[in-house]
Amino acid sequence: MKYLVAFLLAAFLLAGPLGASDPSPLRTLMTGDDSKGWEAVGRLNIGGGSFCTGSLIDENLVLTAAHCLYDRDSGERFKLSEIEFLAGWRGGRASAYRGVRRAVVHPDFEFTPSRGPTRVANDLALLELDTPIRNMSVKPFKTFSRPRKGAEVGVVSYAHDRMESPSLQETCKVLARQSGTLVLSCTVDFGSSGAPVFIIEGGEPRIVSVISAKAMVRDIPVSLGTDLETPLAEMYEMLATDNGVFTRVETVRPPTVRQFGSGAAGPGGAKFVRP
Repeated sequence: MKYLVAFLLAAFLLAGPLGASDPSPLRTLMTGDDSKGWEAVGRLNIGGGSFCTGSLIDENLVLTAAHCLYDRDSGERFKLSEIEFLAGWRGGRASAYRGVRRAVVHPDFEFTPSRGPTRVANDLALLELDTPIRNMSVKPFKTFSRPRKGAEVGVVSYAHDRMESPSLQETCKVLARQSGTLVLSCTVDFGSSGAPVFIIEGGEPRIVSVISAKAMVRDIPVSLGTDLETPLAEMYEMLATDNGVFTRVETVRPPTVRQFGSGAAGPGGAKFVRP
């Protein structure tokens, strides 16, 4: 952890002040028009009382943070039967509800209950859904190579204080990169773990990172994301070979909806704008 703190301080100092490039404010995606193009971002209900954010990258694959699959107190992995993906969850309804039949966590990820995720760079998991989502309004996102330092990105996420609808931050920045970790100026909070970080490429939003943690650098909040480029390719290979894959052994039943607490961009679709 001392290394991580030192790294963050150095990264922020090298990045310089945010100044005119301050992040844009969060915008809650309250209506169908607001959410158009972002329906493949969903809430992951986990363990009967917690949640993270995940995103569909294929009709049956959800990308999220690895630490979401572990009980913070015990360090044990949640059963796959305790995980449900709610695509486009907004105002008490989702575009699709799915359970999880297989999961793979990056082999170099380490989880220690008392300290949380110990390696942001490998904090990735792939969840294979029990039934593919073939809904025309829920279009899986493509991924893209890691963004350069200074690149403008955006985030769509849920959090503890906005668990019923996702929020979009259209513009934040990559402050630094090192050893597979991105330091971002994006606004995140508890529940945002696993949230997709997007860049616009060819007019389409593509995922370049996944939110792993939040941190403070000299009283300024930053977020930490995982570089997808190499780890994601390794996990695809693991999924294809069943190497290190956790499989749901019980009979798959239609998922039940549990309540917790009180694509291509076109007109009106997914896009980022400058502030």
